[in-house]
Amino acid sequence: MSITVEEVFETVKMTVHQHFDIRTVTLGINLKDCMDRNLSQFCKRIHKRIVTKGKLLNKYADEIQLKYGIPITNRRIAVTPVSILLEPLPRTVAAAVKVAKTLDNAAEEAGIDFLGGYGALVQKGMTSSDKNLMDSIPEALAQTNRICGFLNLASTLAGMNMTAISDFGHTLKKLSANTKNGIGCAKIAVFANVPEDNPFMAGANHGVGEPDFTLNIGISGPGVVRNVIASNPDCDLTALSEVIKRTVFKITRAGELIGREMAEQMKIDFGIVDISLASTTASGDSVAEIIEAMGVSQMGRPGSTAALAMLMDAVKKGGAMASGNVGGLSGTFIPVSEDNGMIKAVKDGALNLQKLEALTAVCSVGLDMFAVAGNTPAEVLSAIIADELAIGVVNNKTTSVRVIPVPRKKPGQMVHFGGLLGSAPIMEVPKIAAPNFIARKGRIPAPIKALRN
Repeated sequence: MSITVEEVFETVKMTVHQHFDIRTVTLGINLKDCMDRNLSQFCKRIHKRIVTKGKLLNKYADEIQLKYGIPITNRRIAVTPVSILLEPLPRTVAAAVKVAKTLDNAAEEAGIDFLGGYGALVQKGMTSSDKNLMDSIPEALAQTNRICGFLNLASTLAGMNMTAISDFGHTLKKLSANTKNGIGCAKIAVFANVPEDNPFMAGANHGVGEPDFTLNIGISGPGVVRNVIASNPDCDLTALSEVIKRTVFKITRAGELIGREMAEQMKIDFGIVDISLASTTASGDSVAEIIEAMGVSQMGRPGSTAALAMLMDAVKKGGAMASGNVGGLSGTFIPVSEDNGMIKAVKDGALNLQKLEALTAVCSVGLDMFAVAGNTPAEVLSAIIADELAIGVVNNKTTSVRVIPVPRKKPGQMVHFGGLLGSAPIMEVPKIAAPNFIARKGRIPAPIKALRN
């Protein structure tokens, strides 16, 4: 695809005034050929590969950033789901934690921000290796700094693994207790219909259908979109949708350019451009403020879901027009702690958990980065997760949950995570939900729409 110099310069203007950036370049690495029954040998192999490729990723990211003047905010690696890699190894938590620490040390040595893939695909059932990895999560994520995890607990084709969902509520409680302010829970996301090429943490993994190496790009730009909406205060919604599409088209082209050039220099496959609008706590970098610029009085109030649905559609259409390699999650994130507009909406009472769940039916992911009281029962956490993943299963879309039970905090209080993770008001959730339902465990069968052959 030909990309003009004028398009690049126009995008550079967006970076100076509207917070546009390449949010992440994520290198996917296959580690299946490193598998070994000898734990030490296995760890040596994966350490060497990640350090070598990670340093290469940073080298070319620095060169591209300097060449085009577009910030590349995060450099990340995603690996083969680790439960697969653990198959030949002893079924002990200690072995799994050692692998996690090896990955963490390698990421640090290579200068990589985060490494994703410490997870398992358990939407239909669990192997003993999967179970071992799940049991290790409270220790592995508490004893590492850069490792992120994921679990695919449901899918449209397989249904919902309620046994794993029930167990994960207890896993979250243990992980929260093991880390300051429960911050370890921010490093793991659970999914329905997890994509294999997601460049965004915490759910990134290098899926089993991927080649040995891929380079995936995650672009952002809520500030750019908000600016263009604010510049068109009087047009109708049809015209506004067109304005958003054209804007996303431009920023997607920039992501495509950078991704293809980096992949070519690294001599690996170019994977996808993820066109998700990913907010930060920086001023003007809020998805909630986009919805408010469209005319909704405050995020969470009536009209928010319709406005978010329109935004999602325009983002996807603009990205699809710009690139044949759009993938990953692609849409709009609505994390509570990482978006100043979302934080204010919760504090003002305009947004509660029920409305947040409704919004996730039309956004690109799900209940993301929201905090609850540390004494929330495990079965309530599992029930919240089950509700959200059911939306994904029935609607054949990706949904996820990243919930943080914060020890010693009560609803209405604030917790400060720092850095990219921001701050979050503790949201009110019921102290009893569906204990007898969750205790049944088993599997909720796939919906009839799964029979599509």
